Amino acid sequence: MKNFNMIDENFICENCEKKVEKLNYTARDHCPYCLYSKHVDIMPGDRKNSCHGLLEPINIEKFKDTFKIIYKCQKCKELHKNIMAKDDDMNLIIKLSNHI
Repeated sequence: MKNFNMIDENFICENCEKKVEKLNYTARDHCPYCLYSKHVDIMPGDRKNSCHGLLEPINIEKFKDTFKIIYKCQKCKELHKNIMAKDDDMNLIIKLSNHI
């Protein structure tokens, strides 16, 4: 994606309050413990979205040889998708996949 600005950094999850380490192979865009994300980007990594609501994981969709987590922003209600990370909690991924 030509507009992708890779920002891979540590953060404290605003949902579960756990410390999340950077991913080291691509940009970390959600918490691997609870799968929540934050609505901060318009284009990946640009940090230009003023919403800043929590993105709640609501479903999963198959994407190539992995999955995308489907989110709904708790503030503006917009839907958003992120590719799952290798260290995501698979029990939560499976639980979300029951919605497929």
